[in-house]
Amino acid sequence: MKRQRSIGRISALAVVLGLSGSLAAVPAVADKPRAAQVRWGACPKEVVAEAAPTELQCATVPVPVDYADPGGAEIDLMISRLAGTNPDKRRGTLMLNPGGPGGSGLALPALLVARGIPASVLDSYDLIGMDTRGIGHSAPVSCGFTVDGPYITNVPPYAADDAAVTERAKVAEQVAEQCARNDRDGLLRHLTTANTARDLDRIRAALGEEKTSYLGYSYGTALGAAYASMFPERSDRIVLDSNIGDTHLDRDGMRRYALGTEETFPEFAKWAAARHDSYGLGRTPAQVRRTYLTLAERLDKAPVAGFDGNLLRQYTFGNLFKEAQYPKLAQQVQALAGGNGTAARGPRPQNATADETPPSFDNSLSVFLAVTCNDIEWPENVDTYRHGVAKDRERYPLLGAATANITPCAFWPYAPAEPPVAVNDDGPRNVLLVQNLRDAPTPHLGGKMLRQKFADRSRLLSVDDSGHGAYVLGDNPCALNTATRYLVEGRMPGEDTLCRAG
Repeated sequence: MKRQRSIGRISALAVVLGLSGSLAAVPAVADKPRAAQVRWGACPKEVVAEAAPTELQCATVPVPVDYADPGGAEIDLMISRLAGTNPDKRRGTLMLNPGGPGGSGLALPALLVARGIPASVLDSYDLIGMDTRGIGHSAPVSCGFTVDGPYITNVPPYAADDAAVTERAKVAEQVAEQCARNDRDGLLRHLTTANTARDLDRIRAALGEEKTSYLGYSYGTALGAAYASMFPERSDRIVLDSNIGDTHLDRDGMRRYALGTEETFPEFAKWAAARHDSYGLGRTPAQVRRTYLTLAERLDKAPVAGFDGNLLRQYTFGNLFKEAQYPKLAQQVQALAGGNGTAARGPRPQNATADETPPSFDNSLSVFLAVTCNDIEWPENVDTYRHGVAKDRERYPLLGAATANITPCAFWPYAPAEPPVAVNDDGPRNVLLVQNLRDAPTPHLGGKMLRQKFADRSRLLSVDDSGHGAYVLGDNPCALNTATRYLVEGRMPGEDTLCRAG
């Protein structure tokens, strides 16, 4: 395994130095716009069910497995469309990505309709959803994960001490080897943000469009930033919501999950304190936090019905994404604090056994790992992670000892084939960054980081709100109106703007 990794590094270095075919040159020869080549038809039945009552059309677009070998093997990517109904107002296509990496986006146009995306956007664009390479209906990959295995979430487990980091390193290495064994078609190593951005441009060309607009959430901001950087003149109006801060997720980016948790948990604590009579977690936010931390430490030593401190922290992180999930989190903490194992529920897929693992569970985890590990070289020394855990356990008590913990990327068998996409600040001013001030997985810092990298190409729209996703997915009228004006009318804010709460 290590020999394979070393050979990969030598090959990658040769590419960078120009000693073999340069991947950096691929974007310069991407397809020119031509007549539309997409044949629309019915979507798969599960997409139809998820999108109902909105009706979508689906199609496939072929793309190279390896853009360094454009005449080689191809895979088909499935895309969806909600066509605009007002041809006189149509501007073009608005490509969508829900994040992940590993999230299916075929039904995303319908989700945005259900959440109230303005009619003016629907008049202006065909909404284009998709399963990006490796996901769902687009040549799905699998590492063979099951719900009763040691790897059930891509956020590393909370490491209570140094020994826990060492123990987790064994699992992380096994997971990397398992993914390599299951990579029978050789696709796993070609799942990268850069390749997916190239796929977007192939889709744009197949649709017969000279340019495309784009709306991406969470990891979708990394993909959108990569596309706007690699193809600046073919990017139209770009909206990036809940930014991770770059074109890829690296170790520092994952550690920022803990920062976002610290910034968002006070909102839950305030909410729970106002409902002390119902949940009994504390009459003040400080008391709620103290109750929570005490419970987590207690569960580290004595789990309740198999629910330990790590599962509580993972469960909490997931339920800080939206205020609508706060009641479920409060109920869970209340049940565990009272020792009620019957009421305590873990984050694994409900009613699933090893033989009934939901396909999306394995697929989503596998794509996340492949893209995250392929995009950039991760540290391999276990001591690096051990030191990071010790530091983040102190500065981010809620989740720091988890997100700084070791991941399978430390043992990934494939070295990056090319450097991560560099943000390109030389292009049109067409990138609107939207960011809640309090967001567990993508703290506000991510928006500020990408704003600095895009420089005058971008503007930052900060939103005084909590949660993951502000435009359409949030409830702030200012954020909705500002981003809609940009998409429909092209009116980019003249300067960075704050949308106040309400």
